[in-house]
Amino acid sequence: MLTQRFHTTALIFIGFFLLGLLIILWGVVLPDLNRDLAMSPAQSGWFFLTMAVGTVTGAYLGGKYVQKFDFLLLFAGLAFIEAAVLTLVAMVQQSWQLLLGIFCFGLFASVMFTIGHTLIARLHADRRAKMMGLMDFMFSLGTLAAPFLVVVMYWSAADWRDSLRLLAALLVVLAAYAYWLTKQHVEVPEAAFTGARRSLSYRTVLAQPAFVALAFAMFGYGAVEWGNGNWFVSYANSALAIDAQSARLVFAFFTGGMVISRLMFAWFIPLLGARRLLQILAILMLCGALAIKLLHGETALAIGNLLLGLGLGGIYPLLLSSAMDLDPENGPVLSGLSNIAGSLGCQVVGLGTGLWAQAQGIGTAFWLVPMVGAWLCCSAFWFSRYIKAREVTR
Repeated sequence: MLTQRFHTTALIFIGFFLLGLLIILWGVVLPDLNRDLAMSPAQSGWFFLTMAVGTVTGAYLGGKYVQKFDFLLLFAGLAFIEAAVLTLVAMVQQSWQLLLGIFCFGLFASVMFTIGHTLIARLHADRRAKMMGLMDFMFSLGTLAAPFLVVVMYWSAADWRDSLRLLAALLVVLAAYAYWLTKQHVEVPEAAFTGARRSLSYRTVLAQPAFVALAFAMFGYGAVEWGNGNWFVSYANSALAIDAQSARLVFAFFTGGMVISRLMFAWFIPLLGARRLLQILAILMLCGALAIKLLHGETALAIGNLLLGLGLGGIYPLLLSSAMDLDPENGPVLSGLSNIAGSLGCQVVGLGTGLWAQAQGIGTAFWLVPMVGAWLCCSAFWFSRYIKAREVTR
């Protein structure tokens, strides 16, 4: 008979796959949103900024308060609410309604992320890094699947609303699965689900230098991932005169490297140790970021993107799992802190690159990606000092 631990892990993995689909889906259908709702480019910018504000708000509230609830029951409720949000967004007729909906989406999705990270970290304390890497691999798999889902959905009718309705239905199934799990009584570690019924404090966590280093590193992670993700195709097309389709194919080496890294990095921990592996991944990431800016030609850019993806993909789960090893009881706060810092990094580099590109062109502005890559590399080495200290004292 399958244990509740297996079912809970499967629930979170499926949930992260669906969340990966949804987060990338908005960018895939954005041209249709703009046309259908008569949105200007400025309103499109507000769209993603509003989602980021919702994400930061949800990460803060989730990290502080999810500990007070039964994780599975809360996850079920949030999945159902998210399905309702998507259903309502599929009915909007005005841009302000879309902005309200995307704020709510970011808010509830961020809390679901916090629950997922905390549950997997506590359920699999003996192999935390590996399981969290697989969880983030499922998220990356969802991001890869999103464009293909839209293409298949558009075979019957080119309506972005149908994609949202389908994913809303899948979230209802996910909510039902989570609710069913709350009614089971299979013996599992109780601490994995509830823990102390109290709110947690960001101030207490940030009083520890290790977690200040974590916040700096996660800021850099979000900046590098979304700086390259949002701007590489424009950079290659406008500054290097590579046609858009070829630029997208080159960019696929980055997403492919991310997926491979998240699937494989945990296998190297027994060989290298978490501290050394984090440093190697950070150096790979920085080399890739510099190669993308300094080299020319599609082959060289593809290699740079692959190195960037291979280095970057494993950094997030390795940072978060190592932080939770240091302080398992504050897992929700550490997840919330990571999401907040990553979201802020994403917004800063997105806005900064746009303003710099407007002043001096995208060819110059793209230097921001290797710059934040250097920030991430230094921050990762800073955080790795605390991993080393903990390994020595074992």
